[in-house]
Formats: sequence, structure tokens, C-alpha cells
Amino acid sequence: MEQAGPRSRQAAAASAPDVTAARPASAYRVPMQPGVADVDRERGIAADGTAARGEHTHSETPIPLPRTPERAVVQRASVRGQILDALRAALAGGELTPGEVYSAPALGDQFGVSATPVREAMQQLAIEGAIEVVPNRGFRVVRRGARELAELAEVRALLQVPVIMRLARTLPADRWSELRPLADETARAASSGCRATYGEADRAFHRGVLGLAGNEQLLQIADDLHRRTQLPLGVGRLGDVGSGGRVELMADAAEHIALLDALMADDLEAACCLVEKHFGMVG
Repeated sequence: MEQAGPRSRQAAAASAPDVTAARPASAYRVPMQPGVADVDRERGIAADGTAARGEHTHSETPIPLPRTPERAVVQRASVRGQILDALRAALAGGELTPGEVYSAPALGDQFGVSATPVREAMQQLAIEGAIEVVPNRGFRVVRRGARELAELAEVRALLQVPVIMRLARTLPADRWSELRPLADETARAASSGCRATYGEADRAFHRGVLGLAGNEQLLQIADDLHRRTQLPLGVGRLGDVGSGGRVELMADAAEHIALLDALMADDLEAACCLVEKHFGMVG
């Protein structure tokens, strides 16, 4: 039998249909869903939609769907973060009752999402000490007694008061003026009467103060302690927001402004008295 020469093989190759060109790269894309592995990586699809080298994709059935993996990834992270913020607000506002057990699927139904982002948010709250895991049932909101809250407040004072006073002796007044917007925000949050809103504004103010020390480890520890004193709602220094709760919140916010005034005036004695009062070190 006569074998085909080089020119015959080239002619045959030129006349063969280009299967790759006939099939758009986007046909291999399967949109990622929250909690689902990246199908493209399993199929060997590169980031630009082409087949990864060494992988075979000619047997895959084309699915001409829009390419939205980046958007889906952002949505998943956003959903988890939004659920975490919502749960923190519910804890601070007393909507989640200390001692009660809540399941991720039930909370997911309330939020209109799957149980997965709720479970992930709950696990973060468990790390923060706001809830505890109940095997085969869900998560229980912890009860914070007066003694535990007092101990947490003492630790916060021991950590932050020396740092603030050291900064008071070394920082120029204009650095303290940078924190005025944060202090004003705590006053606005206090006037709203929403404990969850005030808690976030208060945390931002204290984070701004300690941020002047330039110690990231200090910020992380202080943030954790701050959340533990506020989540869930307990019998603390600020009490329940109700008849007198708004007044106490506004008094707490006023201490922020008074402290900044003393620091900007370089009045160390007044600053020391105010910061000790703010952390409950004096009666």
C-alpha cells in the first residue's frame, strides 16, 4: 500500500475542521456556587478559559453558561461576613438569648441562606467566646455573669490604661485630634439607643487610640477582649439599653470626648483620671 507523503499529510491537516475554534472556551465554564469546589480546576481549565496543559477536555459536554467565578467567590465571602455581623448585632441586641441553643439550618432559614455560612460564622463566634458548640444540636449562647464581665473589664484596663498614658506623655496634640471623628461617631451611635451600633463605634474608637501605639498584636488582643465584654449582652457597665440605657451609652461616649480634650490640652492629670474612670478603675 502506498504511504501518504508529507504533502498529502499537510493537505489533510489543512482540510480538517478546527474543533477547538468551533467550541468557545467559555463553554467549559461552570459558575462556582457557594461551598462548591472549583470545577474548572478539576477539569483542568486555566484562568483564561483554555485547557490546562496535559489535561484532556475533549470529552466534556459544553455548557454555554456565563463566566462568573470571580463574582461568586466574592459573594460567598460577603455572605459569611454579613451573617457574622448580623449574628453579632443579634447577640448585642439580645435577640439571641443567653442559654438558648440555635441551629445553623434554622438560622439559615431566617437569613434566607444555606446553613454553611451560618455555621462558619457561628464557629468564629465560638472562638470569640460568645457561643459554645453543643454536639448534634447547634450552638448555645453563653451566659456572662457579673464576675466574668468584671474580670474582663479589669484585663482591658490593665492592658490599655498604661498604653494610653504612655502615649499621652509622648504624642503631640495634633495626633489626638485625628481621633475626633471616631469620638463623635460614638456620641451619634449612643443617641440612637442601639447597643450593637454603639458597640461597633466604641470598638472603632478604642482601636483608633491603641493604633497610635503601632502594635498590631495589641490591637488584636484588645479587639478580642472588647468583643468578649459585649457579646452576648450581659450585666455590664453599660447595662441593658432601655429606659436608662441610652443615658448610660451617651455618658460613656461623653468620656471619649472629654478624654480627647484632656489629651489635646496636654493635661496628663485629667487624662489619667478620665481613662481610669472609663475603664472602671475608680468608683
